Amino acid sequence: MYLKHLSLSGFKSFAKKSELEFSAPITAIVGPNGSGKSNVAESFRFVLGEQSLKSMRGKKGEDLIFGGSEAVSRGNRASVTLELDNSTKVFGVDFDNIVIERQVHRDGQNEYLINGSKVRLKDVQEMLAAANIGATGHHIISQGEADRILSANAKERREMIEDALGLKVYQYKKADAEKKLQKTKENIETVQSLRREVAPHMQFLERQIKKIERAVQLRGELTIVYCEYLRREDTYLAWHQDRLNKERLEPADKLKDLEDKLQEAKETLATHVKDVKSEELLSLEQSLKAVREKRQVLVRNSGQIEGQISYIDRRIKDIETRSNSESEAPIPVGEVKKFISNLEKIAEKGGQSEEVSLLKRTLSDIVHNANIFLKQILGNISINTDAEEKEKKDLIAKQAEALKDIAKCENEERKLSEEYELLRVSIEAEASESREAEREMFKIIGEQRECETKIMQIDSELSILERERDEFKRELQEAVTLLSRDVTQYYNFEIVVDGNKVSNAEIVKEERSVQYQRRRDLEKLKIRLEELGGVNKDIEKEYKDVKERDEFLLREIADLEASVEKLNDLIKELTEQLNGLFVAGIEKIGLEFNRFFTLMFGGGEAKLLRIKPKIKKTVRDDDSEEGEEMVVEEEDESAEEGIELDVKLPNKKVRGLDMLSGGERALTSIALIFAMSQVNPPLFIILDETDAALDEANSRRYGDMIEALAKKSQLILITHNRETMSRAGILYGVTMAADGVSKLLSVKFDDAVAVAKR
Repeated sequence: MYLKHLSLSGFKSFAKKSELEFSAPITAIVGPNGSGKSNVAESFRFVLGEQSLKSMRGKKGEDLIFGGSEAVSRGNRASVTLELDNSTKVFGVDFDNIVIERQVHRDGQNEYLINGSKVRLKDVQEMLAAANIGATGHHIISQGEADRILSANAKERREMIEDALGLKVYQYKKADAEKKLQKTKENIETVQSLRREVAPHMQFLERQIKKIERAVQLRGELTIVYCEYLRREDTYLAWHQDRLNKERLEPADKLKDLEDKLQEAKETLATHVKDVKSEELLSLEQSLKAVREKRQVLVRNSGQIEGQISYIDRRIKDIETRSNSESEAPIPVGEVKKFISNLEKIAEKGGQSEEVSLLKRTLSDIVHNANIFLKQILGNISINTDAEEKEKKDLIAKQAEALKDIAKCENEERKLSEEYELLRVSIEAEASESREAEREMFKIIGEQRECETKIMQIDSELSILERERDEFKRELQEAVTLLSRDVTQYYNFEIVVDGNKVSNAEIVKEERSVQYQRRRDLEKLKIRLEELGGVNKDIEKEYKDVKERDEFLLREIADLEASVEKLNDLIKELTEQLNGLFVAGIEKIGLEFNRFFTLMFGGGEAKLLRIKPKIKKTVRDDDSEEGEEMVVEEEDESAEEGIELDVKLPNKKVRGLDMLSGGERALTSIALIFAMSQVNPPLFIILDETDAALDEANSRRYGDMIEALAKKSQLILITHNRETMSRAGILYGVTMAADGVSKLLSVKFDDAVAVAKR
């Protein structure tokens, strides 16, 4: 006996704890109407996990709890405990006895326990499904439900038969797979939605990264060009500065010697001739020397001013080049926000009207505002050169003043030279003992002039080199700011042309115009780099994070799609198994149904038919002249098959269920229920007054079939039929006193017969 014990406490009319023991193949429960005997059948549904309160004659959870009476107060909870024998391990768990308990509280909360441990409803259902037991299965036929299998439609009847065939496990697996499939598809849609949401930002970041990559590439090119330029410039300036410094040493040393010789000559001349003309000549010589030194200072200052003007010209040219660049000029964010806000106000005002003229005017206002904004921006760009122009103007004025001073010095020098030359000629004309000394002095002075001229030329070249050296230092500082301090290692950069390393000598001999062209190319590269915006580490990090997130989502989609494919395969496999087992089971049930039907009716014929549901379609009749449309019914090949019953009573021309009387329907439903139980016998069957409509002769046949059925399944019968009671081994009587509480009385027929024989 798989079914051992049932305990009810607070369930419906069983206010107090009531226990039923099932130690016989057939147990009958009897009692007057309204005593609560059908509550026993419903308690089986309850403990096995039934969720439909309607099938347990209730509307809410508290309807299952004893509601109280005048003598007994109501209960707070209901509990049903069912003990099953699992010595053969039919339930697939490692317990010899299984105790299933379900509790319901007034607030509707349910609790499920297996051997005292709380579990989920799903755990209970899966364990029972392994033994072909369920809350709404074919093995529990409550009062009035015997006819349900006949009145059900083809689809519902198929579900009942699948339940009888023990296909619940496959159905649970298929339903679980379908839920997982649906959930997986929802997850795919969710992940795809996330990818779609992040796609515009991803595209924006990709564009930014491409700009950054171009900027990095351009930085690399600029670094190479910068290093080559700086290396060439430094080498050129250093070599020529060393050359000029060396060339200046010889005339400077010679000039120093000549000054000493001139001093000696002057002293010699002073000892021989000390007249007025000689003193005047010496005075002119000192004045001439002072004027020349002043002119040299003015020339150097003028050269420096000229270098500053050249530098400002390059700055102005750079600004103009950048302002005329095709790329967008940088615009303050505040100006852009203000401009967009104005456009939004204009568009919002125009969008409130449907008049075409007003819409045209709105578009015209938008274009007008855009042109004004562009002019303001271009105006701001052009204004940026005003400071440079003003500085250049001041320097040009200073240079003009310097040139005037130089011209004055040159005039004064020319006058002094003429006076000096006239006086010298006059003195030479005078023959004296000092003539030789004077000739020597004049020779020394001539050599001094040559040396001073040569030194002045060298100093002028050095001044130009010094300006270029200052420009080189500014360029180096700008390179460090733009490209980091790595560019300061330019002196280690090897210049290679056509596969050959360029030497310092070749660098020095190169035309200066070539280096100037490199400088212009360098400026163009800097402008392009500024337009690209340089490298933004935050953008790179954000792009990396977003890309990793997108790749993760892409892998998730691939995994989910693989899961969908596997679940589809599993559902297809389970469907094929279900269909195969169902078709085989239908054939067996059909044979048993026909056997029980002929036994119950003493003849006749009964069949189970597999049919496809039909759908209505509208088609055009081509045979008719007007091509009229008509509605036809066709089988839906994609739909699941249903089950229809075809019965033929003996000695009657009655076919079909609709033509059967109440008793005939009862016998037909009993025959089908018993046939289903014979093909895949459940552990126990509960029949609640399924024999109520039977007459005496059919009751005996019913009793015979019950005894035959009891050989395969344990039976619990709720009945009023004496014939049915006589077939039971244990008889439970349910009574209800004035307190409204159901009570149990039990009789074992074997013990009663033994007592009676005494």
